[in-house]
Amino acid sequence: MKTQIEMKRRNIIKICLIVISGILLIFGNSCKKDEEDKSIVKDFDGNVYHTVIIGTQTWMVENLRTTKYNDGTIISNVTGTNEWLSLSTPAYCWYNNDEITYKETYGALYNWYTIKTGKLCPSGWHVPTDAEWKILIDYLGGENMAGIKLKEIGRMHWNKPTPIHWSSTDTLVDNSSGFTALPGGCRDNHNGIFEFIGNNGYWWSSSDWVDLGALGRTMSYDYSIASSYPFSKKFGFSVRCVND
Repeated sequence: MKTQIEMKRRNIIKICLIVISGILLIFGNSCKKDEEDKSIVKDFDGNVYHTVIIGTQTWMVENLRTTKYNDGTIISNVTGTNEWLSLSTPAYCWYNNDEITYKETYGALYNWYTIKTGKLCPSGWHVPTDAEWKILIDYLGGENMAGIKLKEIGRMHWNKPTPIHWSSTDTLVDNSSGFTALPGGCRDNHNGIFEFIGNNGYWWSSSDWVDLGALGRTMSYDYSIASSYPFSKKFGFSVRCVND
């Protein structure tokens, strides 16, 4: 009788140990998952973005492709040329109005009025100011050379320079920053056409520039430069978010 009681007690102890081990394993995996997910960000649509630390800043590795602000408000998708040109309110589009082909790789093109809302990036993130872009560019060697460390390697997306435009720095592109800049082109503010995909990438800053302009960054397929220029707020540009 005593032996049976002891056996039951041991079995109960074994079961308890198994249950406790299972709980600890689940908790451990949960903690590990949370730790891994720190490098992942989601927008309101559920699109997933990876992140990279460059110097003192944390940037998204992909261009933004949300169709909603971080409060869930829908952003207007404007496809018509005349309508796009007449806008002084927020809007976005896909290159060539072709979401299936261009969304996942290049993200959306936004006019600057979407930037002005302050709600375009996921919570905890924001569209960088020109000064924040400058911190990134300076950390990577300055405007004349930063493109080497920012642009994606290879010809999957960036076009090969023609001999007449050949830059000796082209073959040095190494994406050592992990930023992986892509040539998503733009939507022009004069005629509303889509252009320069494969050749140039354009990204907004949140910095205003007089009434009709704002500062943006551009990189080209044939140069190592990552320049800052004032552009019309009616342009459709890519957006990268930086951590608050």
